[in-house]
Amino acid sequence: MSMVDISEKDVVMRVARARGTIVLKSTTIEAIRIGDIKKGDIFETAKIAGLLSVKNTAHIIPHCHPIPIESVHFRFTVHGNRIDVECEVKAHYKTGVEMEALTGVSAALLTIWDMVKYLEKDENGQYPMTQIKDIEVVEKIKGE
Repeated sequence: MSMVDISEKDVVMRVARARGTIVLKSTTIEAIRIGDIKKGDIFETAKIAGLLSVKNTAHIIPHCHPIPIESVHFRFTVHGNRIDVECEVKAHYKTGVEMEALTGVSAALLTIWDMVKYLEKDENGQYPMTQIKDIEVVEKIKGE
């Protein structure tokens, strides 16, 4: 088994957007809204975790090529009892950046869970409501 050979491919602009959702208790969402989370600002922390993950995707996913990332942008949107996270990644390279965008979204969602888990646990230490779901690539662009 070996890495896919991309040596003959042209360098072009690559863009990928991925998104995912975390479902939380409404009381947790309210604590986030008023800034009452013990570990700090979940959105800034999730953005940093996502950015670091995007930049290190080749170290996490064995067959990913190291890519010179040029831009990473996160968007967090609260809808009812869920938070949607979107990550856009851009680079001029020979292969796409969708794995980087997916890794960024995943790390951001996991970071949110980690920061609010003390609010999400029930009396038995379980997470009956908390879910990470619908992680997907929503756009992939291969430019000139």
